[in-house]
Amino acid sequence: MTTTEKRKPAAKPTRKKIVATEKVKRAEKAFRTYDQALDYLFKQTDYEKQQKLRYNVTTFDLDRMNELLKGLGDPHKKTRTVHIAGTKGKGSTATMLSRMMEANSYKVGLYTSPHVSTLHERITVNSEMISRKDFLGVMNRMHPVLDKMGKKNSFPTFFEIMTALAFLYFCDKKVDIAVIETGLGGRLDSTNVITPDVIGITSISVDHQNLLGPTLEHIAKEKAGIIKKGIPVITVPQDPMAMKVIKKQALSLKAPLTITGRDIDFSYRFESSREHGPHTRICLTTPTSKFEHLRVPLPGEHQAMNCGLALAMLDSLKGQGFQINDEKAISGLNNVQMPGRMEMVCTDPRVLVDAAHNAASIRALIQAIGQHVPYDSMVIIFGCNSDKDVRGMLTELQYGADKVIFTRSNSPKAVYPQDLAEMYTDICGKMCQTALSLTEALRIAQSAISREDLICITGSFYLIGQAKQMFQPPVQIP
Repeated sequence: MTTTEKRKPAAKPTRKKIVATEKVKRAEKAFRTYDQALDYLFKQTDYEKQQKLRYNVTTFDLDRMNELLKGLGDPHKKTRTVHIAGTKGKGSTATMLSRMMEANSYKVGLYTSPHVSTLHERITVNSEMISRKDFLGVMNRMHPVLDKMGKKNSFPTFFEIMTALAFLYFCDKKVDIAVIETGLGGRLDSTNVITPDVIGITSISVDHQNLLGPTLEHIAKEKAGIIKKGIPVITVPQDPMAMKVIKKQALSLKAPLTITGRDIDFSYRFESSREHGPHTRICLTTPTSKFEHLRVPLPGEHQAMNCGLALAMLDSLKGQGFQINDEKAISGLNNVQMPGRMEMVCTDPRVLVDAAHNAASIRALIQAIGQHVPYDSMVIIFGCNSDKDVRGMLTELQYGADKVIFTRSNSPKAVYPQDLAEMYTDICGKMCQTALSLTEALRIAQSAISREDLICITGSFYLIGQAKQMFQPPVQIP
């Protein structure tokens, strides 16, 4: 163009083009704020909160989960994974394994559920929770697929969206490995779409009987549903019926099965020292490592079993190409902390919280408190959901509580305190009290204790979450 030529004015966009452009922008960014994305998520079907629920392939539909992931580019197939199922100890085992991998300079994704204080606890990379900005960004990328599925009346649930979000986030962050904990059961769980490097099954006991089945055998079948053809499976000593189911499933799929204490030399003992106080130590020998008198980072003998499983799974990953230094792994293990597990949230008065939510967990909690926390008298504030083994939990309470106060969490599935009290009295004939709220329960407890006594709040993740909010500042999410 010469200096004498006149530049033609740019053509003005027509109204039709402006509208079309605005539609594209809206489609690209369905949520303008974090709160909008969070509100959208919480409006979806959440089986964690539903009172009446059918556990079948219609309600828990892996085809729907696979469709969602396919629309997102199958992020779960682009990351190496570990899969962990079981009744109790899943979160602890997953966290211990993750910390040991992190200490060996690997970028590790960790997906667990439910959360105690914030939804962001469920998705972390190298111990850092997903940020509000990343959460918003991933939700915006997922929305077109979610919207398309919704128009076909095949809309994903809250947990399916969360699981897919975790897979997509881990893929974005290019993690070296993702440690995935199942949500409910295993066979039909939304996480059961992965082909992991190794599978871990923690202790199996009675829980969610209305969904997973009336007997331990039924429950074990659901948990063992995560076993895949040819994939190594590691488990802890189980009830004979549960072990029979696991062995049968592993054999049918030609999945190599390893049991700590049988195939791997494993032992533990409880001790106390001036430096560490009461604690448990384990000895474990694998084909490539030998851990002697290793201190378990979490209190309770049940955590010794979980620690042994995490170490055995670490050894399996080492055999599949991961470069693991045992000393670094031990260093990572020492950094393990678990919110809501034997956590002292207040020292005056002493208030301990633990998310024990089945009979076996209550039994383990009472034993662990007896070993690790000195007290004159213990007041237990208890509340649980209706889909739990309520009678089993109440039966265990009588053996550790000097005084019991029944209350109700903010869960729609929470059992009414009076119903718990009547059932407890029927079981053991002991006196108890009720409170309509945790605040009232704590007021009653504080009026009945001295300085050397202990208040323990347990029975439900919801109740533990409320307790932590009362005693600790809110978790800050960037």
